[in-house]
Amino acid sequence: MKLNFLKTIIALAISLLIAYGFYSFNNGENKLILSIGSFVLHAIALINTIGVNYDQSSTTTNVRVVSGIYFFVTFFCSLFFLFISFSTPTYVIINGIILLIYTLIFYGINQANQ
Repeated sequence: MKLNFLKTIIALAISLLIAYGFYSFNNGENKLILSIGSFVLHAIALINTIGVNYDQSSTTTNVRVVSGIYFFVTFFCSLFFLFISFSTPTYVIINGIILLIYTLIFYGINQANQ
């Protein structure tokens, strides 16, 4: 696994801008939770989508496809939470389950290509 520094910085900057957008547009009491959570979830997805290369091109392609799908799932999930009133446990549980499923798939891809 090789980390491209410039692409990783760009991925983090995009994630930060998305999180700031969610913070700005949310009028609820959980705007900080939504913005921090969306930054972490989107940063994980974007770093694996554009900032990481693997030795095998098939592994890189699989990781990018799964990470791209995960990015859109978390983006739409964050949009959903932006427009409703939610509790912190609900947000943590739903996004935690999504993150764990992504981690399990990611682990499976890495194990299959070793």
